[in-house]
Amino acid sequence: MERERLQNYVGNGDKAPGTFSDVEMQRRLDAIRAHMAKESIDAALFTSYHCVNYYSDFIYCQFGRRYGFLVDHNIATSISAGIDGGQPWRRTFGGKNITYTDWQKDNYFHAIRPLIGGVKRLGIEFDHITIDTLNLLKAEFQNVELVDISAAAMRLRMIKSFEEIAHTEKMTRIADIGGTACVEATAVGVPEHEVALHSTATMVREIAKVWPHGELLDTWTWFQSGVNTDGAHNPVTSRKIQRGDVLSLNCFPMVAGYYVALERTLFAEHASDEHIKMWELNCKVHDRGKELLVPGAKCSDIAKELNEIYAEDDLLQYRSFGYGHSFGVLSHYYGREAGLELREDCEKILEKGMVVSMEPMITIPENMPGAGGYREHDIIVIEDEGNRNITNFPYGPENLIVKSVPKAA
Repeated sequence: MERERLQNYVGNGDKAPGTFSDVEMQRRLDAIRAHMAKESIDAALFTSYHCVNYYSDFIYCQFGRRYGFLVDHNIATSISAGIDGGQPWRRTFGGKNITYTDWQKDNYFHAIRPLIGGVKRLGIEFDHITIDTLNLLKAEFQNVELVDISAAAMRLRMIKSFEEIAHTEKMTRIADIGGTACVEATAVGVPEHEVALHSTATMVREIAKVWPHGELLDTWTWFQSGVNTDGAHNPVTSRKIQRGDVLSLNCFPMVAGYYVALERTLFAEHASDEHIKMWELNCKVHDRGKELLVPGAKCSDIAKELNEIYAEDDLLQYRSFGYGHSFGVLSHYYGREAGLELREDCEKILEKGMVVSMEPMITIPENMPGAGGYREHDIIVIEDEGNRNITNFPYGPENLIVKSVPKAA
């Protein structure tokens, strides 16, 4: 029996309220279409989580299937798998959606064919598309020239709109709430995972209040103790907090494809003199770094100046990663505007409307005085003549040597 290749879920339920206004979403499409016109690109097939979400307000769940958002100079259409039913249509800005079924291997490309039409130059994301998908596109559309649109799309995403900044600021408030939940759950003998669960649940409940029509997905907390603090992305474990442990809280509320981060160093009940020395030095770098985030500053110059502070105390070799990066459509499994990173190899100049983190970290190896990982993380909006810090959680030895009994764990 021959099965259908496409399904129609348009009109299946009511459209979901958009995360952003129609004016904002149209602004994004107008900007990418202006680039397409300049480069004689007839249409663009976005395939990454970040670009599909940025232009459509729809976050897909890949699970081994292909998704896309096809933008030409008149119409924009999400391409989704039948397993998702009408959710992609309900979430796609403008409401154009085409759904393919699993019954034949090439149904994804069958769905794209009517959208391509007479396209001669098709923009695709070179930094995301797999070799397998690239070869299939070449075979399917042999007379179409495939050109890169990922770098241009990334540059456009670097400058945030008023609505994006407002959205991000709401989320940093929730990250601060998550940080408070971490602290109240922290006590000697409490496992890392219990602290993380309390923080995550607290943030998810607040997100549900602020965005009652939003999708609740991917908010998470990393809470690390002792040697587990040596990496910024080390997973939560069941290790129990011990007195004198260095601790790291990492709160990541995620709303509509955007996440923010709050990261702080803490200690359980007591910090040795050597630990406090390392902690205060990292806070010094953090403070100076925030002062340097102003329009006209070059990312590489910021990194080099902060390196000097570590070097003065012979600690530069213990620095773990770059000093910060752009925030926007971003998650732990996708995204990030790699052209805007506070590293020695990035020559990008900061501009008004950029949103970047300041997040210095050093890791002192085990068996050395002051052993452990130290990191602080604030999110900064670049403004006309300076910046605005939208993170409001305290840091440093005077605030985060935690001695209280947990209220929840």
